[in-house]
This record gives sequence, structure tokens and C-alpha cells, in this order.
Amino acid sequence: MRIARIYSILLLVCWLGPKACFATIDPHEIGVRQSNVSGVHEADLGPGWALRIPGLHKMIRLPRSYDFLDYTPDDIGPQSSLQIRTQDNNIVVIDVSVPYRITPGEGYIVVEKGNHRKGAKERLRVQRVAEDTTVSVLREKLAQLTSADWYNTERRREVAATTLEALNISLSEYNVTAQAVLIRSVSFRPEYEQQLQQIQLNEQVKLLDMARAPVADRQQDLDDFTQETKAKAAALTAEWATKLARMEGAYQVGFIETSRATEPGAARAALEALEPAELAALKKGAAVALEMPEERLTDSYLLGIKIIQAETLEYDQRVRLAADGVSLRLRAEGKTELAQVQGAYETRINDLLNSGAGRAWVAYESAANISFDDSLNFSSSEGIPSILRLRDFTEKFMGL
Repeated sequence: MRIARIYSILLLVCWLGPKACFATIDPHEIGVRQSNVSGVHEADLGPGWALRIPGLHKMIRLPRSYDFLDYTPDDIGPQSSLQIRTQDNNIVVIDVSVPYRITPGEGYIVVEKGNHRKGAKERLRVQRVAEDTTVSVLREKLAQLTSADWYNTERRREVAATTLEALNISLSEYNVTAQAVLIRSVSFRPEYEQQLQQIQLNEQVKLLDMARAPVADRQQDLDDFTQETKAKAAALTAEWATKLARMEGAYQVGFIETSRATEPGAARAALEALEPAELAALKKGAAVALEMPEERLTDSYLLGIKIIQAETLEYDQRVRLAADGVSLRLRAEGKTELAQVQGAYETRINDLLNSGAGRAWVAYESAANISFDDSLNFSSSEGIPSILRLRDFTEKFMGL
């Protein structure tokens, strides 16, 4: 029984000990341990369990994550849009957001300064002073911009960067660090907004005109280059047309002078009659005209297409005339021989048919084609029908 009591007491101590002697710090929190004897522990406590002796230590928790100061007209935060007077004495309404947090490693200093205490709406004092400081710095630094500067992206970014540096210097007193100054929207009074939009439009038109100037210059260069190219192309086309016409003429008429003799074969005869020196000079001129090596020049290049065509046509006509003559002669001889054979054949047939055997064959063929009626009536003055006198009938039928 005593052992059971001891075991129960140990179990109760093990269960209640951690809850009483350790505090849990969440990941989004900074733990600061404050002692009733030695004061604030000079180090921030990270997430996890932190030692806390009941009655001696107090665990204070501060936010570790970023908080946002949203100066916008919506219901995201308690702040509203900022109205800032520009250098040219205009009122500009801006929506700006500033994310900030307690500087890492300085949470215990916030507790030492007493800025961890909560006020109205459960807000920490460090949050209230951070908001007041941010509004003051924003109004001071952003007022450096003119109305036109607010629509100049580079100028606006430059002032936002300098504002962030000044803001962090001011917030460092309260151990707070801002991450950025995010300008989300800019607007002016409606009457000035219209004027400013017209000014911006004019600036954009000016920039557009400035951008169009180099484009126009390049377009002019392109037009000049195009015209120059077209002119060069036309000149080269005319040059090549002239060269092609000259080479076409050289290929067509050749290089043999035949002005006095125009009959086919005269040019070839003139070429064959040339001396070696004359032939070499002729080939040299032809090589220049045709733009080809002399060793490739043959008689065909020197004679020309027209002369070769004329020789070909003359040869074709001459050979065709000779062939036509031979063909007509052979056809006449063939017809004569065929007529002779046909006449001899018909004479032989007539001789055969005129013989006794031929007449008998004709009579036999004729008798095969004779037919009598089924009923015959005979009448003859001689008493016997002539058809029954077969010998006489046959001789008469054969023509004997």
C-alpha cells in the first residue's frame, strides 16, 4: 500500500512538473523570461519549452511574425489613407503599407523598456509607438515629392527607399524593424487629377515623339538602303541582260564570217580552211566572249547554233529527199512485180478452169448448189423428159 502511494505521488509529480516548471513558446512568439529577483533575462527564448519556476519567473510572449500598417480606405486595418501635402502645395491621398516586426534578438529590450504592456484594443505599446512613428516619418519624407514626381516610378521608388532608411532609424529606438514602404495607390483631388492626367498625357506624348525620332531615322536609313539596293539591282539586271544578250548572240551565230556564202556547209568549210594561227586567234576571241577556257571550245561553239541548225536542216532535207526517191522507186517496182504475179496467177487459174478437169470441177460445184422442188411435173414432146437424159444434160451443163 505504501509503495502504491509513493508511485502515485511520483506519477503526479511527473505529470504536473513540466506543466508547472516549463512554458511552451509557439513558433510565432518570442519568449522573454522575467525574474522577480534578477529582473529580465537578457536573451530571447525561441520556440519550444522554456524553464519557468513557479512564483519566481514570469513568461512574457511577444509577436515574432510581421505586422502590417495598412493606410488604406478599406477595413483591413484601423488605419486610413494618408493625406500628404506635396512640395507644389497639392494634397495627395496615398494608400501605403508598411510591414514591420520586433527586431530579432531584441525582444527582451522591449520588455525592459515596458513597451510590451497592452493598452486599448489589446494592442501592445510597441505597436502603438511604431504606428505613430511610421505616420510621422511618412508625412515628413513623402512630402519631398512634387505632384509630377508621384507618377514618376523611378523617383517614387527612390523616395520610398530613403523613407524606409529614415523609418528604420526612428524605429530602432523602439527595437522595431520595417521591411518595406509599399506605395499602393496615389490619387489627387478630382479637378487636379484631370489636369495632372493631361500633363502626364503630354509627357507621354513627348516621350513617344522622342521614341519616334530614332525610329524615323532608322526608317529613313532603311528607305535609303532600299532605294540603293533597288538601283543596284536594276543596274546589275541591265548589265546581266546585256551580257546574256551578247552571249546569246555569240552562241546563236558563232564566230565564223560567212557574209558572202550563205549556203549550208560554207561556215564549216571556212572553219576548216583557217590557218592554225587564225584558228588560235578565233578561239581566243570566242573564249573571251563566252567566258570559258579555250580548251573547252570545240567547232560547235565556233560555228554557232544557227549554222549547225541550218546544216542539220539541209542534211535532213537531203536525206529525206533521197529516202523518198528510193521509197517511191521500190514501191513502183513492188507494185509491178505484184501485178505480174497476180496476172500470172489469174492466167493459170483460167487455164485450169478451161481444161476438162476444170470444167468437171465447176460442174460439180455448180451441181452441188442445184436444188429441185419436192414434186416435179414432166412434159415433153419426145416422150422422155430431157432431165432424165443424164449424159446430154451433163454435157450441156459442162458446156461440151
